[in-house]
Amino acid sequence: MKTERQAAIRSLIREQAIRTQDEMANALRNMGYQVTQATVSRDIREMRLVKIASSSGGYRYGEPEAGWNGLDERLTRLLRDCVLSAEAAGQIIVVKTMSGAAGTAAEALDSLEMPEIIGSIAGDNTIFLAARDHASAQSAGERILALIM
Repeated sequence: MKTERQAAIRSLIREQAIRTQDEMANALRNMGYQVTQATVSRDIREMRLVKIASSSGGYRYGEPEAGWNGLDERLTRLLRDCVLSAEAAGQIIVVKTMSGAAGTAAEALDSLEMPEIIGSIAGDNTIFLAARDHASAQSAGERILALIM
C-alpha cells in the first residue's frame, strides 16, 4: 500500500502544483487513499521531496533534481537549521547563516553540485556563491530557499 501511495504522490506532484501537505492529503483522499497529514509528512520525508519554485510565483512539492539525491538528510537538516537567508546579487548568491555555521553550510551546499555555481567562499556567518551568470544566480538562490523552507 505504501509503495502504491508513494507512486500516487509522484504522479500528483508531476501533474499538479501541490503546495501543502494538506493539499496532498486531500488529493490522495480523492484518489481513495486513507491518509493523515502525519502519513503524508512521512512519505514526503522518505521520498526526499523538496519545495521548488512554481510558475505561479509560489512554491510546490517536487522531486529533487540531479545532484540533490545524494544530499544526506543530516546535511539537509543542518541547512534548514543554520541558513537564515539566500539572496542573489548580480552573479553572487549571498547566504546568511547563524554565527559560526557558514563553513559547514558551504560544504553542504557544495555537495549539491549545482551546475549554476562555480565556486564558494565562506566566512563566519556569510557564504558567497559565485554563479555563471545573473539568471544562474537567481535560479540557484531560489533552489536554496526552497531547500531550507
